[in-house]
Amino acid sequence: MLHLRLIAPSDRTDDVVRLIEKTVGTTHLVVLPGAARDPAGDVVMCDVAREAGDELIAGLRHLGLDETGSISVEDIDLSLSRRADKAEAEAPGEGADAVLWEQLADATDEESTLSVTYVAFLAVATMLAACGVMLDNAILIVGAMAVGPEFGPLAGISTALVRRAPQRVWRSLWALLAGFAAAMVLTAGFSWLLDALGLFERSMVEAARPNTAFIWKPDAMSFVVAFLAGIAGTLSLTSAKSGALIGVAISVTTVPAAANAAVALSYGDYSQTWGSTWQLLANLGGIVLAGTLTLLTQKLFWQRQRQRA
Repeated sequence: MLHLRLIAPSDRTDDVVRLIEKTVGTTHLVVLPGAARDPAGDVVMCDVAREAGDELIAGLRHLGLDETGSISVEDIDLSLSRRADKAEAEAPGEGADAVLWEQLADATDEESTLSVTYVAFLAVATMLAACGVMLDNAILIVGAMAVGPEFGPLAGISTALVRRAPQRVWRSLWALLAGFAAAMVLTAGFSWLLDALGLFERSMVEAARPNTAFIWKPDAMSFVVAFLAGIAGTLSLTSAKSGALIGVAISVTTVPAAANAAVALSYGDYSQTWGSTWQLLANLGGIVLAGTLTLLTQKLFWQRQRQRA
């Protein structure tokens, strides 16, 4: 269930209440006339089944409540109420399958900002991966994958494509490309520093490295794994099951590929540099394609659910 707290101008409250009452899956409606001060108006609260939430929020935005008042949404962890159970039973579909497009857009937009923190996480993850490839240590590679924040912009691109928001596509793409460029430059400098300290050597790059050689040798399976990870990651975002993102993070070699490309470039090994770059592009492309197709499928599914209802 979702809890909505709304601030509505007094002349729009009746419209808001009518919309809530006619939306299947709503309950616990409360109206507090004149309770709001900034902005001034009435406070309206209700609970709605997650599978009916997107339709209700879209209706409230159509009434202009996001411009003239306020729409706040939060998840209800526990609701002991027969009315709530009835509302969830009446709403079409299952709550776990529901997509809150406004929530998804807001979350991915926040994660797609080229901030200092985002670049710092990506740079640290890439440096960790550099240590992993130089030492041929798979544990460090997995750790670097888990630290990398690159799935945010990737999900942002997919979401913006489905919602036909070109500005957000470019914003997410810029965060992705600029973030990786900055991380790779910093990692190349990090590699040179450790080489000067005697901790990295050219022989480490040219060694066989059986545990991490796959990073710079892309093949068809690289794209397949990225595609499957993109589906899992997108489903985890839309269904609020964020735990699955950890599995996604450690299954795709985006950050390790960027790290290997940076280290190999610092030693002039262009074969590994190009191989790692293709690995990186294949993984990024697979995730974006899978995420976009997953969101389109979910959008079509819910359109049919509403038509049946």
